[in-house]
Order: sequence, then structure tokens, then C-alpha cells
Amino acid sequence: MAPDRVVSWALPDGPISAAEARHHVTEQLSAWHLDELTMTTELLVSELVGNVVRHAKGPPRLRLLYGRTLICEVSDRSLTTPRIRRAAETDEGGRGLQLVAALSDRWGMRFSATGKCIWTEQALPSPAHPAAA
Repeated sequence: MAPDRVVSWALPDGPISAAEARHHVTEQLSAWHLDELTMTTELLVSELVGNVVRHAKGPPRLRLLYGRTLICEVSDRSLTTPRIRRAAETDEGGRGLQLVAALSDRWGMRFSATGKCIWTEQALPSPAHPAAA
């Protein structure tokens, strides 16, 4: 993958990290002319980074990879496996990974030597005007 198609940021440890992650996503997707994916990617990143702040060991790290699809990765220093919860109607939380699963084409998790990475994958938008044959 070309170096200009991979970006990574260390995020602060704390609630401000989700806002900073959204800012990075907006700027980078605009630079890649993928503005159509901004709203969904911001929401995915907010959920994943928020989970690190609430349930894992920070600081989080964000990485975007622009290839045949858009891959968004959020890493932390925890070895705890996230799981989709079934929230009751009256629960105020517990739906984050359900949202991630609904908004992404695929998602998953992998462990590393220093923690874990949750990743999402989104299809790229169709070109408005396909190239002439």
C-alpha cells in the first residue's frame, strides 16, 4: 500500500480523544476525496475510541488505510476481548458494537504484542463518472 494511503495518530488518553479522532477522520477523508464516508467513519471512530476510554487501557491509536476499501483501526493496550451486548430498551448504553456491526461492511479484532486492535471496513463510494473504456 502506498505510504500516502496510510495515516496514523496517537490520541490523548481521555474523553477528548473521540473528538480529536473525528477531526482527524474529517480532514483525512477530505484529503482523499472520500467525503461521502465521513459521517459514518466519524461515528465508527467515536464508538471505538469511546470504548477504549470507558473499558480499556489507553491511550488509543487511530489508523486509516485507503485501499480497495477504507479500513479504520483503533488500538489500545488492553487484552480484553470486546463483545456485543444485548441492551434492554431501558439501558442507556451497551449498543456501541451493534452500531459498529451495522455501519461497517466487516469488522473484527486482533491481538498484538502490546494490546488489541478493533478494525472496521467500509466499501468505497462508486465513482460518479466511470472512466471511458
